Amino acid sequence: MARATRKTTRTIGAVGLCAVLAATAVGCAVGTGGGPTQKVDYSRTATLDGTLHVMGFSGVDEVATSRMDLAKKALGAVSVKLTEGDLDLQQFLSAVATGSPPDLVYANRSQIGSLAARGAILPLEDCIAGEDIDTKMYVPSALAQVTLGGHVYGIPEFNTVQVTMANAALLKAAGLTLDDVDGSDWSAMSAAATKLMKKQNGKLQVIGVDTKLPEFLPLWAKANGADLISADGKKAQLDDPKVVEALTWAVSVYDEQGGFSAVKAYRDSADFFGKGNQFATNVLGAMPMEQWYINTLNEVSPKAPMAFDTVRDRQGATIAFASGSAWAIPKGAKNPKAACRWARVMTSVDAWKAAANARLTAREKDHKPFTGILTGNAEADAIVQKMVTSGGEPWDTAVADMYEANKAAFSLPANPADAEFTTAWQDAVNSVLNGQATPEQAMAGAQKVAQKALDDAWAAWGEQKK
Repeated sequence: MARATRKTTRTIGAVGLCAVLAATAVGCAVGTGGGPTQKVDYSRTATLDGTLHVMGFSGVDEVATSRMDLAKKALGAVSVKLTEGDLDLQQFLSAVATGSPPDLVYANRSQIGSLAARGAILPLEDCIAGEDIDTKMYVPSALAQVTLGGHVYGIPEFNTVQVTMANAALLKAAGLTLDDVDGSDWSAMSAAATKLMKKQNGKLQVIGVDTKLPEFLPLWAKANGADLISADGKKAQLDDPKVVEALTWAVSVYDEQGGFSAVKAYRDSADFFGKGNQFATNVLGAMPMEQWYINTLNEVSPKAPMAFDTVRDRQGATIAFASGSAWAIPKGAKNPKAACRWARVMTSVDAWKAAANARLTAREKDHKPFTGILTGNAEADAIVQKMVTSGGEPWDTAVADMYEANKAAFSLPANPADAEFTTAWQDAVNSVLNGQATPEQAMAGAQKVAQKALDDAWAAWGEQKK
């Protein structure tokens, strides 16, 4: 997590990505791609100079700056220029199309497949070999998400998973336990939503359970034994009866509380990152949520009556839907050597140890526990986990659940139409939430749209590689 009080990567979503691609010369169809115009010496002994232009990354806290210090030292005389803030895809893709891209881009891993297929970023085999990057140290699901057609297009950085977060006081008052809201029993979770919910004069006062649609459909589908897409990224499975069943249930939880619009409006009115968050003010029973929020809650409302567990599938096993960030080198980068070295150092075990030490020092200064950092580097995660300090209960349980979830996480495979694919299923979920279609109708329509996008993109990808 880049900051204790906010998400690390908040890049543009898939719907926006496809729209941006359509508005640029890169287009929404698979592009011609291509590698560097000349052989690049990526070796660790290569002399580096010039300027490294980085887009989409900000050195906003000690986790970032501690690693940046190491990266800048490794780059020697290279001058580093950051285009700070969340990645502006319109700006990035326009720069690629006009031949003036940055040297390095910080993107969401779910965007890598589309960007790679459109020729906006380069395959990294030469970079990985030259800088002697051991890809075996990366979390398998994270590495798979940046691998397309057997080629790696991104170096994984942070990792994000979900845990169950609940208000222990509300659970106790309703005669409920974490078992009722961790996802293992959908009937129990639906009943818990009704028991925990409170209304006054017809207006929602307490949200019982938030299933976090549309973004967590992959999580609930997987919990029901289904994947939205095949493992090879070629076959959409959106109309799988188990996916439809998962969507039907997750939407019904909102329906039982007055509908999605009412829940969302009340949810959005909360001071999510402050002392007046939903848990601290006792207006939310339970929800699955990304692990970075553990640190946020501990910082702003350490006395909130929290309870934590992993999210569980219908057989009771821990499950999590992984996402995260990655470094990628754009096509036409002027200084790919420096870009590659920066990506290696920023995601190295040494860098994450430095980040953990910096965060630990900061937390100790504030008399707060160090709740860990989830990265795309499995070796680093094992080391950082040993550095975690106790905050007492329920925070120690929360951190243990976070690491358990990380080990059980899955991700959607990279594919050349990942933007269009994600747009298809998210639009379908939103149409159900808005009462415009039944789950069966929505997912049947999304299946056709998504499969056509996949077929077209894979066909174009095959032609491109000939």
